[in-house]
This record gives sequence, structure tokens and C-alpha cells, in this order.
Amino acid sequence: MTAGALERVIRRAAARRQQSGQARQCCQLCGQPVPDGHRHLVDTHSGEPLCACYPCSVLFNRDQASQGHYRLIPDRRIRLTGLSTTALGVPVGLAFFVRQADGRVVAHYPSPAGATRWEIDPGAWGRAVRECPALADLAPDVEAALVNTARGRDEAWLVPLDDCWRLVAIVRQQWKGLSGGDQVWPEIDRFFDELRTS
Repeated sequence: MTAGALERVIRRAAARRQQSGQARQCCQLCGQPVPDGHRHLVDTHSGEPLCACYPCSVLFNRDQASQGHYRLIPDRRIRLTGLSTTALGVPVGLAFFVRQADGRVVAHYPSPAGATRWEIDPGAWGRAVRECPALADLAPDVEAALVNTARGRDEAWLVPLDDCWRLVAIVRQQWKGLSGGDQVWPEIDRFFDELRTS
């Protein structure tokens, strides 16, 4: 399927969802309903995750299917050791780092307004990879190094990118006032507890 044909399929599926007023989640490529626990693709042009039904996720299991435009987000989760977040210049307790296809590394931190981003110094990232060699295996665009040093925590993970966007949604939905309020921190703790048991 050419990139132009794929774009037409996606536009038609979006139009069908809008016309039918579907509230349940649907594949954002073909418009079919998807169950809880479905896979996601990332649109490498926008960086946004897209819900995918099983057939579409299988189709995009190989990068050649979309000429690099859509990539299947993997589902591995690995606890990282040796990653120094201070060396990366992280100004906050929660942040995730995504390696781009061109080699740049972009950091994001969840905030009440969404994910704020900044580019990481290549030298600092190189030092981080030497301290934590597992970072060298970070799949571009679809995986992230997620760190949590908030409220006395000290943990780092290699996770699928959609996990990070789920954390961003938690912060956006639950944050109250300047410090986050009473609801957001238990939800963040629950998120990391789920990583530990997955």
C-alpha cells in the first residue's frame, strides 16, 4: 500500500467514526472497534500514538509496510540501572526520553498542560548510555527511557512510548493546584506499581 493510499484509508475511517458518533475506541487506521489492551502505532511525523486493531498491528509489524510513517509500538518493559538523571539535566521528578530516527534525543516531562519537551545534549546522552548500556537498545520513536525521582523515588525504565503518553494523561487529568493535589500522586504511584508487576 502506498503512503497516499494509506492516508486515504485513515481519512475515510476517521470520517466514518465521526459520522457514526462512536464513543468506543476504534482502530485509527481502519475504523474497526478495538478491545481494551489493544496495540498502538506511532505516527512518526506527529509523534502521536494511534489505536490499532490486531490486523493493522500485524500489518505494521514491519517498518516497510508504511515506509517509516507508522511504526508498531513494542510492548517490552525493562527496569534500568545506572541511569543518572542529573547528568541528563532533568529539572523535574518525572521525565521520559525518546530517541529520534535521526539520533537526536528529546526529553518530555508530564505536566498539567501536557508533555513539555526539550532536546538533550548529545554528549550528556552519550554519557548516560555508557552508564546504562541498555539505553543503546532504545528503539527510535517507539520506546522511551522513563525516570521517576519524584517524592523520594529513584527508578528508571525502558518502556513502550504509549506507557509514557498514558502517564501524561494521568497527570493532565488528576493534577490540581501547584503541587498536584491529593489525587495525582496515588495515581502516579499506581502507574509505577503496575510497571513493577508487568
